[in-house]
Amino acid sequence: MPDWRVLAGPLAARTRGTGPRMVFVHGFTQTGRSWAPVAEHVAAHRREAVLVDLPGHGDSGNVRADLRRTADLLASTTGPAVYVGYSLGGRVCLHLALMYPHIVDRLVLIGATPGIVDDDERSARRASDERLAQHLLDVGVDAFLDEWTAQPLFHGLALDPDERADRLRNTAAGLASSLRLCGTGTQVPLWERLVELNMPVFAMAGEHDHKFVPIAERIAASVPEGTFATVLDAGHAAHLQQPMQVATRIEGFLAAGRR
Repeated sequence: MPDWRVLAGPLAARTRGTGPRMVFVHGFTQTGRSWAPVAEHVAAHRREAVLVDLPGHGDSGNVRADLRRTADLLASTTGPAVYVGYSLGGRVCLHLALMYPHIVDRLVLIGATPGIVDDDERSARRASDERLAQHLLDVGVDAFLDEWTAQPLFHGLALDPDERADRLRNTAAGLASSLRLCGTGTQVPLWERLVELNMPVFAMAGEHDHKFVPIAERIAASVPEGTFATVLDAGHAAHLQQPMQVATRIEGFLAAGRR
């Protein structure tokens, strides 16, 4: 990645630009590079953009950590910033904001959930994630990506050759560990703790992401200072399908109430 500099820390990270820091945290099977179109736009507008590879992914592929430990590692790597998290990355950023509120200036969530409240549903999801992890190990990353992106959740998403090649840098062992340690079934639900978030929170979801639109609305309504928006003509992976729209909405959120 030309013009991106390595940022030292326990998680692999790269940085570009100067100014207030904004950290981008990716979803499952992705890497920090998945955020590059949005992050490069941000870096061109007087901000420092940081791309992070989560445990089990990309250049952090050999790191093993659950959600709370991942939040620790993220805090140590990137420090005070605006944090932008998608799906898995959003759940990591929620943990970070609750554990280290003093370093999260603002929080942007896309397609993220505070967790599954019902014990039986959460247990079933944990078992499902375990089966998925084993299946991933059995079939390998290449075949798994075809299956993963073919889900109705990602309707309309087509990986270009560069994005697919980037995801193929991930290993089956790394992704399986992420499912087992950071899957939604492992997550203690955080809904009741959202009221503790003392920073502005912007919750987004693609307009066609029928599962996560109401979750994003509820998040925005549950925090002391919340904003909700849909990303037009996008599904779950809104930042991949509509990167400039996502970048523009984030810029609007930041401009609406500078601290």
